[in-house]
Amino acid sequence: MPNTYWKQFKSGSDIRGIASGDPQKINLTNDVIEKIAVSFAVWIANKTWTEYRDMTIAVGNDPRVSSMRLKTAVTNALTSIGVKIYDCSLTSTPAMLMAVSSLTCTASLQITASHQPADRNGIKFFTREGSLSSKNIDEILQIAQSGDFPPISYKIGEVKTINVMNYYCEKIKNVITENLEGESNKKFPLQGLKIAVDAGNGSGGFFANDILKPLGADVSGSIFLSPDGNFPNHMPNPEDELAIKALSEAVIKSKSDIGIIFDTDVDRVGIVDCHGQMINRNKLIAFTSAMVLEENPGATIVTDSVTSDKLSEYIQNLGGTQFRYKRGYRNVIEYAQQMNASGINCPLAIESSGHAALRENNFIDDGAYLAAKVIASYVKMKKENVTIEDVLKNFVDAKEHIEIRITINDSRIVSSSRHVLTSFKRYIDEVKSSHLAKNNLEGVRASFKARWQEGWCILRKSVHDPVLVLNIESYVHHGAISILNSLLPFFERFQFIDMDEIKEQIHKIESENTALSEV
Repeated sequence: MPNTYWKQFKSGSDIRGIASGDPQKINLTNDVIEKIAVSFAVWIANKTWTEYRDMTIAVGNDPRVSSMRLKTAVTNALTSIGVKIYDCSLTSTPAMLMAVSSLTCTASLQITASHQPADRNGIKFFTREGSLSSKNIDEILQIAQSGDFPPISYKIGEVKTINVMNYYCEKIKNVITENLEGESNKKFPLQGLKIAVDAGNGSGGFFANDILKPLGADVSGSIFLSPDGNFPNHMPNPEDELAIKALSEAVIKSKSDIGIIFDTDVDRVGIVDCHGQMINRNKLIAFTSAMVLEENPGATIVTDSVTSDKLSEYIQNLGGTQFRYKRGYRNVIEYAQQMNASGINCPLAIESSGHAALRENNFIDDGAYLAAKVIASYVKMKKENVTIEDVLKNFVDAKEHIEIRITINDSRIVSSSRHVLTSFKRYIDEVKSSHLAKNNLEGVRASFKARWQEGWCILRKSVHDPVLVLNIESYVHHGAISILNSLLPFFERFQFIDMDEIKEQIHKIESENTALSEV
């Protein structure tokens, strides 16, 4: 396992770090990124017995202010050992995963930190088998730590510029045209449809300009399409309250039929209906499940662990089955693949954050692909006078959801976290209004049945950070805070938990809710 220094750059199955801003805080330096890039090539060589001079790695990036610096460091490091580079410029993450097969290269990587703040950056890695796993990242960081690198090559690897987004946009356009093959206007199947896209100044502006507009859609209501790595308007994040409000207002102002919002690198998506109502989190899973189950009756949908109790009921009423697995898009994708390999019909792996992977798309985590499917479905629904509201009329969504991150101030963080989780399980048994969930595969999950606390909570380890995360949803107003208040005495038992930090988060949540209600 990599030591503490190198482990700081691991974030699930990605590399993440601070790459711009205060020079004293930057840890994703050129030296670090060069060593990680070379370690990726060494890792490939160890796995495939491929010579460095025979490797071609495609490199893309999001628009962050640090992305060009990191890409230059990656390119210099890899070409110095003889690896050839396809420079794909500004791209989406799904496009870079597609690049491995469409460009017939050895591997690819995307320089991005997804929805994280503008001063963060990182790398997502891909091979022909798909995204790398958490274990693979450990292996790469172990190589970086060892410093066992190949010598500088006498022949520097060639760098070739490739526009992979042309290939990718054609693929996504085909998703729409093929799903609307029977439409009368085959050249412009989206004519008459008004769609507002919010790219949040990330990489997603192409979806409006290069996919929807050429197919006839009116995208004049779209906002923040131009890439700007400072993200001056709001964070590109389908879960961000300010981002949701911005798109909702844009949809209503432009009288659009539907709105689409992406995260920075376009592997996550959210939807806004014509009334400005956000379709994300559990609602997005519900709507997507309805769409997928129509094509795959009786199928199983794999989701992450923080989905609502009511979602299972909704999917069951559609004739399907929800399998609630672990948090992390790689986890749900890998489990869905295992299900299909064992003979279970599982066409969709989807996380409440907006990550979604369809079997028909080789389980690629792709926000634009899902958006294209939703838009094609919407065109058909509109012809039949069916609305998104109609599809979701039997789905009961939570009225509130909050997330509290709990830092363990103890050098024995793993054992201390395990102790907290074990103790929490016992504590839930003591709370009269709650009971432990059955068949829970991650952390400790409980349901609350009191009239003023109807909802659920889950305490789990974070996928990306060395903290515990408490997620709470309530089906009644003020229920989430009520549930949280009933749990605070439990956390006060532990000296290594900073209650002031928890209370600061509660104050921030209450302040943000007040601010949003006043805007």
